[in-house]
Amino acid sequence: MFTVEQIEQAHSKVKSGADFPNYIKDIKQLGVKSFETWVEDSHTVYYGHNNFQTSSKPKYSPLIISDTNNKEQFLSYLKAHQQGKTDYVMFCNHCAETGIEKWIVNLDAMTCTYFDKAGNKIVTEKIPE
Repeated sequence: MFTVEQIEQAHSKVKSGADFPNYIKDIKQLGVKSFETWVEDSHTVYYGHNNFQTSSKPKYSPLIISDTNNKEQFLSYLKAHQQGKTDYVMFCNHCAETGIEKWIVNLDAMTCTYFDKAGNKIVTEKIPE
């Protein structure tokens, strides 16, 4: 099975959202089936075959997640991030500001779904292959 260290090595190549599709390919090859990232501190739970799971440690001091989501503003921030205009920490701050609590990536379906604090799906995007 994969380790958090292997995943972090793959993630070290990511400089912006534009690098995300290659990162996904790399961790998929490691055996990651899906993962759930919590915006509050960027800790992530990774899931593999046969109910395997492992978690990363928090990456930064806790952010306050807005109680109300602002889908339109979030989509604007997401687009900018995907174009390489913001780094990961800035993107997480933007998620918190617009009420995004977490995202779940499904590597079989190649989707990334963003959720608010109430558990509502805000948007699901197809990850380019």
